[in-house]
Amino acid sequence: MTALVLRHDADGVTTLTFNRPETLNALSPSLFVELRAHLDAIAADPEGVGCVILTGAGRSFSAGNDIKAIQAGDRAPAAHFQAETIDLLESMPQPVIASVRGHCYTGALEVALGCDLLLCTESARFADTHGKWAMTPTWGMSQRLPRRIGAVRAKMMMFTAIPITGAAAVEIGLANMCVPDADLEAKTAEVARTILANSWHTLRGDKRLVNEGQRYTLAESLAYERRTSPGAGPDMAERLKAFGAKS
Repeated sequence: MTALVLRHDADGVTTLTFNRPETLNALSPSLFVELRAHLDAIAADPEGVGCVILTGAGRSFSAGNDIKAIQAGDRAPAAHFQAETIDLLESMPQPVIASVRGHCYTGALEVALGCDLLLCTESARFADTHGKWAMTPTWGMSQRLPRRIGAVRAKMMMFTAIPITGAAAVEIGLANMCVPDADLEAKTAEVARTILANSWHTLRGDKRLVNEGQRYTLAESLAYERRTSPGAGPDMAERLKAFGAKS
């Protein structure tokens, strides 16, 4: 049986690839089961995996939730399994990069919003199409999208269901950068290598502090940082020594 999510590990980077190009990587319940298994394994290995890339095979990241698979009887193990998988994606200790070309619609956009960074191509198109089908979100769109781009812009995307381009996604703060289609894989790998060159201890601490701090008021989050910041990592002395040797 062909894997619905492929895993590739190299030099501290794990790439997870949605592997249903014939359906534009539609997110079936079975695909989510495989994705959850990979995320559980990666989250349990913060010393072996320093950064994760999430992408799609073929010409699209994902066209969104696979309604046809659900109509055919494919079922997730629990009522909110997909939403909880995106929660896990967001809370993993490692930084996660969504690497997006082509479609990133609705459920796929909800998955991408669970990632820390988003790189996209000029061909990328982002949309929330819940309104076209008289559906309402349960995977996090109504909460993560406004926090990413602001309530007014989020409402524009949600109310109109009009796709926006990769360049527009960068302009409104949905994506970090937009590159030519041919450059996406190389640019994503470059960003991942740049991240991994920094202390993994710091990466994990930064992600937790930023994510958790957004739950509180500014005063509460400042107190949270002072109270829970993990302090210096085991590689600090070595890094300072190397810096001194260069200067």
